[in-house]
Amino acid sequence: MLAAMLLTAAELNSLASLVHQSPHTLLGMHPLGDGSGVVARTLITGADKVELTPTHDAAKPRFELQRLGNTDVFEGTTPAASAVYAYDLTVTDVAGHQRKFRDAYSFWPTVGETDLHLFNEGNHRQLYDVLGAHLKTLDGVKGVAFAVWAPNARRVSVIGNFNEWDGRCHAMRLLGSSGVWEIFVPDVAEGALYKFEILDAHGQLMVKTDPFGAFFELPPKQAAIVWDTQKFRWSDDAWLNARREANVLRAPMSIYEVHLGSWKKKSGWEAFGYRELAAPLIEYVSRLGFTHVEFLPVAEHAFYPSWGYQVTGFYAPTSRYGTPEDFQYLVNALHGAGIGIIVDWVPAHFPRDTWALAQFDGTALFEHADPKQGAHQDWGTLIFNFGRHEVRNFLAANALYWCERFHIDGLRVDAVASMLYLDYSRQEGEWIPNKYGGRENLEAVDFLRHFNHLIGTEHPGVMTIAEESTSWPMVSRPPWLGGLGFTLKWNMGWMHDTLGYFKRDPIHRRYHQNDLTFAMLYHYHENFVLPLSHDEVVHGKGSLRRRMPGDDWQAAANLRLLLGYQWLFPGKKLLFMGCEFGQVNEWNANAELDWWLLAAGPYHLGVQRWVSDLNAYYKSEPALWRGDYDQDGFWWVDCSDHANSVLSFVRHDRESGRHVLAVLNLTPNPHSGYRVGLPVAGRWREVLNSNAALYAGSDTGNPLGVTAEDYSVQNQRYSALFTLPPLSLTVLATV
Repeated sequence: MLAAMLLTAAELNSLASLVHQSPHTLLGMHPLGDGSGVVARTLITGADKVELTPTHDAAKPRFELQRLGNTDVFEGTTPAASAVYAYDLTVTDVAGHQRKFRDAYSFWPTVGETDLHLFNEGNHRQLYDVLGAHLKTLDGVKGVAFAVWAPNARRVSVIGNFNEWDGRCHAMRLLGSSGVWEIFVPDVAEGALYKFEILDAHGQLMVKTDPFGAFFELPPKQAAIVWDTQKFRWSDDAWLNARREANVLRAPMSIYEVHLGSWKKKSGWEAFGYRELAAPLIEYVSRLGFTHVEFLPVAEHAFYPSWGYQVTGFYAPTSRYGTPEDFQYLVNALHGAGIGIIVDWVPAHFPRDTWALAQFDGTALFEHADPKQGAHQDWGTLIFNFGRHEVRNFLAANALYWCERFHIDGLRVDAVASMLYLDYSRQEGEWIPNKYGGRENLEAVDFLRHFNHLIGTEHPGVMTIAEESTSWPMVSRPPWLGGLGFTLKWNMGWMHDTLGYFKRDPIHRRYHQNDLTFAMLYHYHENFVLPLSHDEVVHGKGSLRRRMPGDDWQAAANLRLLLGYQWLFPGKKLLFMGCEFGQVNEWNANAELDWWLLAAGPYHLGVQRWVSDLNAYYKSEPALWRGDYDQDGFWWVDCSDHANSVLSFVRHDRESGRHVLAVLNLTPNPHSGYRVGLPVAGRWREVLNSNAALYAGSDTGNPLGVTAEDYSVQNQRYSALFTLPPLSLTVLATV
C-alpha cells in the first residue's frame, strides 16, 4: 500500500461537506500523477470497512480503503496497477452487514458534448433522451443515468428509495459550463423513486422533482419514478402512415372533448384507468360518430381541480389513471378504432409549487425573474422565459415527446393569447414593453413559430391547434407568410356570439341576427375550429342545455338547433362531453356525467341521437367539410329575414359538385309555404330535420323533399316552398 491521504485538506472538506461541483474528479479510481499506481476514493455513509475488488479481471489488485479523518470519505492506493479498471466496493457497516456494488463514481459521463451544445443553444430535439432518468447498461452494469439542468446550484444530488433519500450518497457532477448535472447509479431499476436534492444559489437546501420525469407517484406525493416509456408494442402503423398523407383541412373533423377523470366512474368516486376507459370510450365515440377525442391535459398535475392546466410533470401522463404504457394502450386502441387523439398542451405557464419548476435552482430558471414578465395575473402561476434557449428547448422537446412516445395526433395549445401579449390582463405600469416599445411578446411569437415548424417537419400530419381569443392575425398561416404556423385556431368569437344569441328568448332574436352572421365576415382569415368546450359549462355559466330558453320541449329543440347550426357551419367541430345529450347541470370534475338522464325522458336521448345522426351525415357528405376554408364552399342564401328569424345557406363541394342547403327557423313559430332560393334545379331531399320525432320533435318538415321551381329569389336561380318547423334546422341535398 502507498501512503494514504493524497487529498488536500480543502479537497477533503469539499467532498465531506458536499460542495464539490465535480466529485467524480476526486472520487472513483484515478492514476497517480507520478505513475506509481492508482488511487480510489469513495464517500460512504454508515461504513465501518470498505474493500475494493476487481469486477472482471481477478488478476487486478484488490485493496482496502481507509477512512480519512472523521469524514465518510475513504481512500486507498495500490502500486499493482498503472491504469484504472472496473471494480466493486464491498462495504461492511458497524453491525457487520455487508453489501457489494459497483461504484457510481467509476463511470464516464452519460451526456455527451454534442448533447450539451445542442441543449444550450436550444436545438436538442430528443432532449428527453438525455435529461431526466434513463435505464442504461454501462460496462455490463444495469443502472440509471440521471441528469438535470440547474446551472446556478452549488450542489445537486439524486436521492431516492435506493439510497435512503440521503443526499450524501450520490452527489452529481456539473458538466462544464452547461449547467447540467449528471451521475450514473448502478443497480437502480425501473420503478425506483427519486428526486433531486439541490443546494441552491443562496445556500438553501431544496428537494425538487425531475422536470423530465416520465412517471410520478400519485398526488399529493411528488417523487418521480424511473420508467421506460419505449417498451410498449404499438400496432398503429397503418394509422400513422395514413395520417402522414392526409390533409386535415379537407377532411371531416368532429372532436369529442373529454376530461378523463369525470367522463365515467367505476364507483361513486373512482375514475376509470386508461386501459379500463379504452373499451367504453371507443364504443361510445364510435357509436356517436366523432372522428377525434380531445383530452383535457393528461400531463401530471398535483392540483386536480386545475383539470390538468397547472402542470407539474410536463413529460409524464398523470399517474391517476395508470402508467405511461397504459396511456399508450389507450391511444393505440383509439387509433385501432379509427379515432384520432388530441391532447391539451400547456406551455403558457406553470404553478408555483416549490417542489416543481419554480425557482428550480434558487433562481428564476424556467420563469422570468421580473414578475412583470414572469407572473401570471389571472391564475397566480409563473410564465416561462421563452427567450432562454434551454427553456425553449424544454418546451419544444416536450411537444415532440408527446408525438413521438405517445403517437398524439394533435396538440391543442392552451391560452395562446396570454403568451402573445406582454400586457395580457395587466394594467398600465404592470408590464414591460418589447424592444420596439410594443405589447407583443416577440420571444413567445418566435417560440410558437419554432414549435409549429418542428411539429410540422418532424411529425407531418400532426395538428397544432391554437386557443387564441383575440384578433392576432394569421395564427393558422405559415411563418413564411408572417403567421404563427398553427394548423387550426379555435373560433372564440363564433362561440361567444352564437351562445349569446341562443340564450335569448326567441322573441328578441330578430334584433340580434347579426350575432349568427358576423362570423362569416372573418371566416376566411383563419382555419377555424368551432368550439363548444368545457369552458362554456363551468363557473356559473350553466350547461348548454340550461342556457336554452323555454320549457323542456323548447330548450331541447333550441339545443338541437344550436348543435345542428354548429355542424353545418364551415369549420371543424368540437363539443365537450355531456353536451351531446343535453346535460342539465354544470360540469363537475369530481363526478361522472349525468348518464341517468338518458333514461329520464325523451329529450336527452333525442339530443344524443341528433348528434349521432349529425356526425354520420357530416362524415358522409364532402360538401360539409372539403370546402371549409374555400371561398366557394359556403354562401348565404338569405341572412336578412330578421323579422322571422330565419337563416338559410348552402354548403358546396367543388370536386363533386354537391350542394347542401341548411334552413334555420330560430323561433317557435312554424312557417308553411316559406320560399327559399336554390342554386340548382331538380329534386332536393330532406336529409336531416332536428324536429323529427326520433329526436323528440313534433315531426313536421319536408319528408317528401322539394322540387326546385324555375323562379329566382334571394340571388338563386331556382326556389321552392318549404315547411319550416318551430326551432328547427332543416337540411336538404340534391338527389
